[in-house]
Amino acid sequence: MKKKAIITISSIQGEKEDAVEVVTPGSFYEEDNSYYAVYEETEISGMKGTTTTLKINPQELILLREGTTNANMHFAHDSNNLSMYDTPYGTLRMEVITKEIDIAVNDEGGDIAVKYDMNISGQKVPGTSLDINIKVQ
Repeated sequence: MKKKAIITISSIQGEKEDAVEVVTPGSFYEEDNSYYAVYEETEISGMKGTTTTLKINPQELILLREGTTNANMHFAHDSNNLSMYDTPYGTLRMEVITKEIDIAVNDEGGDIAVKYDMNISGQKVPGTSLDINIKVQ
């Protein structure tokens, strides 16, 4: 059964002290031994018209975006994931290198912390810390 949830996503790139934080309503549910958090992107994120789905397993996070922006990013401990990132401005080749991942999610929501490096079309992006909190309403 889908439940209403508040999803908070915080991201820090490189050595910056300032986090980019998004707090958004969404839904949260369990299906086929995975948890799912789903929300609509807004104009602020630059991806209005995109639905983001977080598929959460005990050892892996999959971030799927569909709409004006399309992406499929896999985060799992010590893994590299290669995918394409489709935007209204073109398609970019993206490699995600997961450094650390900690998932503590149950039927009431929970927390996910990921540290990763990324290469976009051959350009290295500073290391990123991603923190996600899901609170079931």
